[in-house]
Amino acid sequence: MKIFLAQQNYHIGNIEANTKKIIDAIENAKSQNGDLILFSELSVCGYAPKDFLYFNNFINQCEKAIEKIKIHADGIAVVIGAPQRNTKIKGKDLYNAAYFLEDKKVKQVIQKTCLPTYDVFDEDRYFEPASDWNIVEYKNKKIAITICEDIWNLGNNPLYTNCPMDMLINDKPDLILNLSASPFDYTHNEDRHAIIKANVLKYKIPMFYCGSVGSQTEIVFDGNSLVFDKDANLCGKLASFKEDLQSFILKDDGLIDGQIIQSANHIPNEELSPATLQPTLNIAQIYDALILGIKDYFAKMGFTKAILGSSGGIDSALTLVLACDALGAENVKAILMPSQYSTGHSVADAEQLSKNLKNDYNIIPIKNIYESFLQELKPLFSNLPFSIAEENIQSRTRGNLLMAIANKFGYILLNTSNKSELATGYGTLYGDMAGGLGVLGDCYKVQIYELAKYINRNEEIIPNNIITKPPSAELRPGQKDSDSLPDYDVLDKILYQYIELQKDPQIIKAQGFDAALVDRTLKMVNTNEYKRNQFCPIIRISPKAFGVGRRMPIVGKYLN
Repeated sequence: MKIFLAQQNYHIGNIEANTKKIIDAIENAKSQNGDLILFSELSVCGYAPKDFLYFNNFINQCEKAIEKIKIHADGIAVVIGAPQRNTKIKGKDLYNAAYFLEDKKVKQVIQKTCLPTYDVFDEDRYFEPASDWNIVEYKNKKIAITICEDIWNLGNNPLYTNCPMDMLINDKPDLILNLSASPFDYTHNEDRHAIIKANVLKYKIPMFYCGSVGSQTEIVFDGNSLVFDKDANLCGKLASFKEDLQSFILKDDGLIDGQIIQSANHIPNEELSPATLQPTLNIAQIYDALILGIKDYFAKMGFTKAILGSSGGIDSALTLVLACDALGAENVKAILMPSQYSTGHSVADAEQLSKNLKNDYNIIPIKNIYESFLQELKPLFSNLPFSIAEENIQSRTRGNLLMAIANKFGYILLNTSNKSELATGYGTLYGDMAGGLGVLGDCYKVQIYELAKYINRNEEIIPNNIITKPPSAELRPGQKDSDSLPDYDVLDKILYQYIELQKDPQIIKAQGFDAALVDRTLKMVNTNEYKRNQFCPIIRISPKAFGVGRRMPIVGKYLN
């Protein structure tokens, strides 16, 4: 049987465009004598449609798309993902479903069993879980169809009461198909290999796994669709962070015709959950994910041009490189806004970076604007000493200038704050926290440095001085980040334990970290939730990002 995997980048709610893309892939597979073509989870409407699912017309459009697609299922079987109405008396209104199309008809509909409600997932809000399980028969093959999370429950996951493959195995299926929309994080590629291998070893059946690709606001899908033979050897892998269409020949003995990419012996047996922060882990994947996150956010929102403040620091430098790579240097403007506290090398470094990248830039000193603020506030501030108030006026002045230029010329402001800063509240609301998209908000400072090294691996794009100089907000004379924050090498390790691994304070302290430093760090995290709640969407690259996957009370008090 010749099976195609169609790894595609969908636009949530743009059902017409998604449908055309699906049909084009079907026709391509038919021209190559394909027997079956598999698409990803909720391919018709895009994943995740969220509250669009509450609109009756949205579901109507999905149903019309299925009617249109099924006409092309002639001479080939088509498996697509879409919401399905629940016609039973009880339960949620919809199922997350896989439609098996054959002979221009909907031959069978399979519902998703395991509905994730953790991290970025909220499927139980919208969907009813499957209550019956059936094999699909096609061309003398028995096919078990599963949807994403269904294969992550091997019968021992306490989140779920049913394991669909356990329900189907007595029917002796010949292969497993999995429609997936599994978000990227820098540990997930290894996790995905391990879980598919575990399924194949348990059931002794080959698996065809079709993942989604593309970015949907915060969440990035990396593709990397996979094919495993019955012996758990990896026999096929589609492109990373790109659309792809490939075919594979499934032989009657459960093996895949062609070369084995990786033997089962070399594929991890367990999911990757690093016990400590590893700054260099999959740094190239992180870079590609950030590029795709920027590119798709702009393309799907209809934006073309970006603007950002270029300070001569490493965060803005990295953001500028990523933006130029994603959008083209001709579509990115950098604004340098030195104050009387800015060092000369900061301006020189920022200028050199833009010259290296060949992007447009302007220099707008803020000294006069800043001093006019102080003059107007003098009667109120009286003779009180210089404080964070004066520091933040500078940051908000820069934010005002950036937004003014953005509004005037149609730019979208990219935010340059990193995860370490956002975690500890080291940022100014309506100042350097302004923006339409947080590019680095899920990258710790130690990862920022590794990304900069990765960019410079072949040539010096980011001036070396930007990478080696001590980080500073330059809002007062001689200021350094280390004046307000612990050393990033230590801070980021503590933050990782608390945010990604969700360890209790006492457990973190038991790992050898200074108890007072842990208490201080976690207090900063918890008391600055109100700032993050007002922040722009962040491109997610970690197992636990700020935003939709981490829901904390703003006024909550967590005892250390």
